[in-house]
Amino acid sequence: MTRTSRIEAGGSTTPVRVVVVDDQTLVRQGIRSLLAIAGHVEVVGEAANGEEALRLIAEVDPDVVLLDLRMPRLDGIGTLQALATRPAPATPSRPAVVVLTTFDDGEAVLSALRAGARGYLLKDVTLDTLVSAIDVVAAGGRLVQPAVTAALLDTLTHPTAEPQPPLTPQPLTERELDVLRLLAAGYSNREIAHGLHLAEGTVKNHVSNVLLKLGVRDRTRAVLRALETGLISR
Repeated sequence: MTRTSRIEAGGSTTPVRVVVVDDQTLVRQGIRSLLAIAGHVEVVGEAANGEEALRLIAEVDPDVVLLDLRMPRLDGIGTLQALATRPAPATPSRPAVVVLTTFDDGEAVLSALRAGARGYLLKDVTLDTLVSAIDVVAAGGRLVQPAVTAALLDTLTHPTAEPQPPLTPQPLTERELDVLRLLAAGYSNREIAHGLHLAEGTVKNHVSNVLLKLGVRDRTRAVLRALETGLISR
């Protein structure tokens, strides 16, 4: 049975099958418990990071994925990009993804939508709003929470000037590559400092150097740039 035959606009003849992806166990359990109240939504799996999510999605073929943005090993944007490029029949059909996160800045929203998300919600939404979003995207629609729409519009109408990245990034030192790999895995400066036995201030300096050499202004773009140029691999 295809996804479109399972889902009907305004409701479903069978439960909407959902996978919850978040690195916090308590958050996943809370979402599962809340969605159980909805009746027509069934959580068919949970994952703590993007790598787990990709394997689980291929296994259970959900209708909708609720996806956090910041996670270790593979973050939300990387997961969206992997889903978008995964060749058939690696998954029977591509699920609709709703980003469910705490990040409400326009750049995050724009990056998620460009990567293939069909919805974007903050974690403080009501259960009714969450269930409505699941129904909307499962039926083929899109939904961006009004609370983040203003930030998105501001980003689109007043983009921040950003230097054009060099065609060939400046070479990174071995330590900068170590830091970059951990950035790609979703670790914070403090976690990177602990893992590499460095001072947090030293890690911040390495991150600044990585951004400068790659010609980008934030960590997400640095990771994307590194993937594009082959500095790191998935």
